[in-house]
Amino acid sequence: MTNFSLLVDQCMDGDQSAVSEFVRRFRNQVYLLCYRMVGEHHEAEDMAQETFLRVFRNLHRWDRSRPIEPWIMTIAGNRCRTHLAQRNRRPIACETQDHVEDHRGADHRGELLAEEVQLALSHVREEYRRAFLLFHDHQLSYGEIAEQMDCPLGTVKTWVHRARRELVQRLASRGVTQEYRASQLARATD
Repeated sequence: MTNFSLLVDQCMDGDQSAVSEFVRRFRNQVYLLCYRMVGEHHEAEDMAQETFLRVFRNLHRWDRSRPIEPWIMTIAGNRCRTHLAQRNRRPIACETQDHVEDHRGADHRGELLAEEVQLALSHVREEYRRAFLLFHDHQLSYGEIAEQMDCPLGTVKTWVHRARRELVQRLASRGVTQEYRASQLARATD
């Protein structure tokens, strides 16, 4: 009987010190996988906790002829994928389309554009937005972003491109790009 088999037996018997030891041995690997997948600290912690709950609920299903760590990591990965799918399906809050007059003058057009860009970015798919911000705001190379996001280089290029495209489409649909071009032309003719 392996070391982990004994520990699993103790966990299944309700030994709280064995449960604590089990979590201690695997918590870092589980948390790091969850963080790489969901990209947010608090969500990663939640996913790690849910992983351990599922592991303890299903310890009797672990095939003792196989290593336990890949089994645990598979549960963590599946839990994160389910969470990401649910998060992507959540409805976005209703937007109001009412136009409010802006009496601040032309000096604030740059601020308005920045606000519109932030609003548009908030609607871009999370991985696209993250890659876009790492490229444009943090000025990381595609290779550095791929390393940081733990994904292929081509995927990063695609995500940045798609984020740009979605950003431009959203700005155009809100009429921002036309207004901005008109204000630039007015300034040029003054």
